[in-house]
Amino acid sequence: MLNKKTVKGILSFQFTLIMVLLLLIPPVSVVAETQHDGKNIQTYDRQYYGRLKGKDIEINVYNWGEYLSNGEAGQMDINGEFEKLTGIKVNYSNYETNEGMYAKLKSGANSYDVIFPSDYMVSRLIQEKMVQPLNYENIPNFKYIGKGFRNPDYDPGNLYSVPYMWGRVCIIYNKKMIGHKIKSIDELWNTKYSGEILMFKNSRDAFAIALEKLGYNINTENHKELEEAAELLKQQKPLVQAYVMDQIFDKMQGNEAAIAPYYIGDYYVMKGVNPDLDVFIPKNTNLYIDAVCIPADAKNKEAAEMYINYLNEPQVAASNAEYIMYSSPNDEAVKLLDAEIRNDKNLYPPEEELKETQSFVNLSENTNLFMDQLWTDILSQDEAYLDWVMPVFVIFSVGVIFTNSIRKKRKKREM
Repeated sequence: MLNKKTVKGILSFQFTLIMVLLLLIPPVSVVAETQHDGKNIQTYDRQYYGRLKGKDIEINVYNWGEYLSNGEAGQMDINGEFEKLTGIKVNYSNYETNEGMYAKLKSGANSYDVIFPSDYMVSRLIQEKMVQPLNYENIPNFKYIGKGFRNPDYDPGNLYSVPYMWGRVCIIYNKKMIGHKIKSIDELWNTKYSGEILMFKNSRDAFAIALEKLGYNINTENHKELEEAAELLKQQKPLVQAYVMDQIFDKMQGNEAAIAPYYIGDYYVMKGVNPDLDVFIPKNTNLYIDAVCIPADAKNKEAAEMYINYLNEPQVAASNAEYIMYSSPNDEAVKLLDAEIRNDKNLYPPEEELKETQSFVNLSENTNLFMDQLWTDILSQDEAYLDWVMPVFVIFSVGVIFTNSIRKKRKKREM
């Protein structure tokens, strides 16, 4: 039989062992986990994500179309999961272009808490004091952002923005309709494809394509070079079926068009629907970075920063990148991607391949206005525009003639 002293020693040892094990195991309240498709998505502690619960807070998120995992294709419903975790309601809406988003913000008609501008637009928003500095104490997941995406020219020190996605502009084409490999940006001016060419609807991307073809820098402030680019876009216009943004998906997936410049991530989405699509990436193409910012008039800054932090949870960022097929600047998220995606040189190319690419910077106000004028001039003769304007003009003209005729008759009767 064991004596009391021995029993006491055993109990003391067991108690000590239990205490040591308890110290090694993190408290239940520290780590929040949610199940999604058999994977554990580990987030920061419930204290962090739960501190605004029950306060009836909503955030207005303004993003590009098709640019956030929404639960389709077995991926996360990011907004839905965020709402469950934080109790913060997300009001989500989309825009098509940086310029469209800028105009909406400038008008003050709507108030947003989170926006997703591209590199050059981030710079413009900072310059015009339309976004506010971030409090990185509320965004601890910034530590996962790769060094190559920190301290960018468009936002030195990342004072106002967190990188969201990046990629390169490419030429997407239908192999069956084209009949050969595309190897030059010049094909966008090939008369053989008249009526089957799509072009960017936004001025900055459209001018970049023309400037690349001319061998100029896509950030040129030289008005003569911009005029040359405008002339080139005018020459291309009779060949263009439509100027598009999100509409490109339906047109390229449905064999309605043969060739178009667009963003590399979207090529993979379209190819998933139409396997006849292929891609060509010019060496001097635009390397773009889209970021996340908080507008200066945002009503819920802390909740917005929590949202930005959630987007950068490694598993969340990985699921998002797999869904939209853009390249993630989040190093830990990249490690979690399927090997096929992670090793795809179109999405994650070697540094050597990126040396000749060009990235947008914000242009001077004078150049921005000049480019806008040139773009308006290019589109002013758009067929869709004429289809609407001409009938109205004819009706108006007939109305004027008819009115003048009546006036003349009245005058004759009065004489």
